[in-house]
Order: sequence, then structure tokens, then C-alpha cells
Amino acid sequence: MTGTASRLSPTGDTLARPVLVVDTHELVGTALAMELQSAGERAAFYPPRSLETVRRLTRHGEGIVVLELDLGHDEFGNRIDVATLIPDLTAAGWRVIVLTGSSDAVRIGAALDAGGYLWVSKREPLKALLEAVQQARNGRSPLSSARREDLVRHFLTHRNGALQDDARLATLTPREHQVLAMLAAGHRARTIADTLVVSLATVRTQIGSIRTKLQVTSQLEAVAVYSRARKRSREWSGT
Repeated sequence: MTGTASRLSPTGDTLARPVLVVDTHELVGTALAMELQSAGERAAFYPPRSLETVRRLTRHGEGIVVLELDLGHDEFGNRIDVATLIPDLTAAGWRVIVLTGSSDAVRIGAALDAGGYLWVSKREPLKALLEAVQQARNGRSPLSSARREDLVRHFLTHRNGALQDDARLATLTPREHQVLAMLAAGHRARTIADTLVVSLATVRTQIGSIRTKLQVTSQLEAVAVYSRARKRSREWSGT
């Protein structure tokens, strides 16, 4: 690779319609910027420091942003949600190419639904990224409309299901939440009754109430709703 990858200062002038690489891995981001420069692009690497820092990019004209899907956490330990960054960037005239090593259709769909122009897998050869940048600059996309719609639809279906789960879980009482958590941990009704110092009949009544409120017909389905919510919470916190 030839050339020297530059960084774009949040307070400095940018090149006319630059290609900005935003990646948490400095070595990867710098290498990508250098390759883009070698291909004749005005590329710069920018390491994100916080959600607000990345949003400052919108003050620097317009261009193309190669944005890593997983930007990790900011200096306060909060997960940086790429989907919340994209609308500000696109509103300011940036075309966002989402770069990811993940095959998670939900997260990719969320980024596209937020306004991402297209996405490129890190597993693809570098040539695919260079071609994507060139096409984005010319207002074209290697991502077909059908594939884009499929990814966005997958995300929306997942989101709507998550909203329904969360709304139903919110109707449970604190005790019902406790019982459901114990069921999810593999405890039987008798063990739960002994642990909570209540009768077995009381626990069974609570389990019935949980099923009714979650609109499921079995204990296994109730545990599945709880487990999905826990998984989303862990993914959001990055733990």
C-alpha cells in the first residue's frame, strides 16, 4: 500500500467531498484510508471517541462515510448506536457506507432503515469496498432494491416483535418478574415456592397470570419471551 492516511480533525477543514473512514480499529481504519487514497480517493481516517464527537462530522460539508457498524462504547461506557448517527450524517449530505464483519441482518437492516446508503462486509475483498465507494460517489449502489427491502423488513419485524415483548413484560408485577426469572433459570415451581416461602398453589397461580399477560399458552413460551428480552439487554449493554 502507498500513501499516508490522514486524520480529519473535528475542527479542521475537510477535503472537497472526502471519503471518511470511521473505525474503532486504528490499524484497520488507517489501512483502508491508505488503500482508498491509492485508488485516487480523498480519504481520511477518523477514530470515534464518543457519540457527540462522531456527530460533529456533520459540520464538515458532505461526502462519503465508511462507518463501522460496531463502534463499541464511548468514554462513558455507553454503547455507540450507529443507527442513531446515520440520520444526522445523511441530513448533512453524507452518504453512509456501513462496514461490518457481522452477518446480523437485524443490525444491518437497522442501519439501512436509518438512512445507510449501502453496506459492505469486511469479509469481502478490499476491491468490493473500493467499488462501493466509487458507486456511492456516482449515486449508484451494488445493493439491489430487493435485498435492501428484505434487510429493512427483517429489522422492522424484529423491532415490532421486541416492542410487543417489552410491552407485555411491563404488565407483570415485581413478584411475577421474579418468578419468571427463576423459571428461566431452570427452577421448578416447587423450588420457587420453597425459595419464596409461599405455597405451590400461589406459584402456579402466578405462572398462570404470567402466561395470560404475555399472551402465550405455555411456560416455555413465557420463558422464551423473557430470554429474548434479556438477550437484547445484554447486546445493548455490550455484556
